[in-house]
Amino acid sequence: MIFWIFMLVMDLLIPLTMLVLGKYFSQHAPKQINMVFGYRTAMSMKNQDTWQFAHHYCGKLWVRWGIAVLLLTLLVMLGVINRSTDIVGTVGGVVCMLQLIPMLASIFFTERALKRTFAPDGQLR
Repeated sequence: MIFWIFMLVMDLLIPLTMLVLGKYFSQHAPKQINMVFGYRTAMSMKNQDTWQFAHHYCGKLWVRWGIAVLLLTLLVMLGVINRSTDIVGTVGGVVCMLQLIPMLASIFFTERALKRTFAPDGQLR
């Protein structure tokens, strides 16, 4: 049971990170464009407008997808409660890997939204 709790906590890190940072970014993008913290891609760092848009858009995605990933993670992990450590470890590892899909897919969707909203030079279309 202790290992199951450990795996549950580990598997909740990605969706909770998506929820917390998503909520933060959708409401408060970092004030300055920087190379340390925030959604940093070539397009998002063109100017302040692209910076704000990217954070707001990606933040909203992360909140919605974070909730879905959180619920699915709980359902799957509850399905392996009181199972052997091998099963819990395997399922927990697979869940963690699958959680990376929506987290990384948000880059594709945010970049697509940036390209639809802004010209290549960063000016609003």
